[in-house]
Amino acid sequence: MLKSLNLTYDEIIENSINEIVKYLKAEYVLSKRSIALLLLQGDTDMMESVKKNEGSSFVKISGIVNEVKKHYDKPLNYIVSLNRQKKVEEITDKYVKKTDKSENNITDLLSRITMNPITGIPILLLVLYFGLYKFVGEFGAGTIVDFLEADIFEAYINPWVNSLVTAYIPWHWLQELIAREYGIVTLGIRYAVAIILPIVGSFFIAFSIIEDTGYLPRLALLVDRIFKKIGLNGRAVIPMTLGFGCDTMATMVSRTLETKRERVIATLLLALAIPCSAQLGVILALLSGQSVALVVWVVFVALVFLFIGFLTSKLMPGSKPSFYMEVPPLRLPKLSNVLVKTYTRIQWYFVEILPLFIVASVLIWFGNLTGLFDYVISLMEPLVNFVGLPDEAAEAFLFGFFRRDYGAAGLYDLQKAGALSPRQLAVAASTLTLFVPCIAQFSMTIKERGTKAAIAMAAFIFPFAFVAGFVLNWVLVTFKVLP
Repeated sequence: MLKSLNLTYDEIIENSINEIVKYLKAEYVLSKRSIALLLLQGDTDMMESVKKNEGSSFVKISGIVNEVKKHYDKPLNYIVSLNRQKKVEEITDKYVKKTDKSENNITDLLSRITMNPITGIPILLLVLYFGLYKFVGEFGAGTIVDFLEADIFEAYINPWVNSLVTAYIPWHWLQELIAREYGIVTLGIRYAVAIILPIVGSFFIAFSIIEDTGYLPRLALLVDRIFKKIGLNGRAVIPMTLGFGCDTMATMVSRTLETKRERVIATLLLALAIPCSAQLGVILALLSGQSVALVVWVVFVALVFLFIGFLTSKLMPGSKPSFYMEVPPLRLPKLSNVLVKTYTRIQWYFVEILPLFIVASVLIWFGNLTGLFDYVISLMEPLVNFVGLPDEAAEAFLFGFFRRDYGAAGLYDLQKAGALSPRQLAVAASTLTLFVPCIAQFSMTIKERGTKAAIAMAAFIFPFAFVAGFVLNWVLVTFKVLP
């Protein structure tokens, strides 16, 4: 049975496999033919293993691999995959009986129109409108947040906690740690549970539905051509889409991209121009009543995403990325799958993210207690004035460093107080979206890309965000787009 499944390639590849096998002297778990194929396909882990085990012979093996590459105009992993796919099709054509059903024809039609740019882009816009704007932005960040924050926390929990600490805790510094303006309960837990959780939860529901339908691989194929202009390929749509849930998680998932060049570009774009679900939801809620400001924010952030991606792809050395992906059939989402995925991700939110809100509250409390907080805000006031914002916005930007969603929630408070005009809302939302990544994402970037790369990205993003905000404000004022 195993012999009948043996797969042979063209003469060039087969000869190179035989040549590589001759130089493999060490013992491996896999067969030497399998190792040779992995080396030809550029598997980095196998390259490191063979280099370590074979010593000087690795130079000759690398020479064989490089010589074979010259005979093909496409990557070897693509050539090998095509051969395997043809073999699979031969087997399935021989043993699988296909029947034509109207249901399959409808599914095939839907599958094709989601991947065709002419029909696929309008479908994508509909998904974004109903999935992100209406469900996450209006329902999650609007209806549920208003209920939890105004009707639960501000009406009952915060006054109750404030009265408790006043009555039973004599030390002012401890009162401020637990309650009042920057307390763990009144700020950290309120933000995490009343503002961020509804937005993250509604996003996770929408994302789980989209994921379960099989739409994501089709979206990858749809955006592949555009992504190749910015040094990525369609596969990068997975971490980019996850970034709208949590950029920290998405940075970790970027390790699935094939080359170091792609991973660096994806990490930079995630840190720069992809708002997490909580930040996105609050911004959508902020701008939902200002349609022109919302359009300005979307267009501006999208242009920055494409421009920086294009510029980075030109500056970073490396070959153009290739892309191929198996496309599963479209299907109706299964309720149990959606619920399990949403539950798992919300559980992850409570375990991984909720403690960060508490830590951020403690840091803010400490900074406020020592006066460091006020000093940093005073340093940031000229920067926010530079982009046309009032002094009060400096606090929101400082919050944004601890957690991106903290910063967005800070803007939410300013907007409720009527401190920002429509133009300032658009500029503040745009600048904060481009602002430095939060502590959690910065830590994950250090882990995945290294300390030097993480510091270099932050050093670029911080001044760029304010320069971009200044340019946007100048354009809006000069052309009188928004009051």
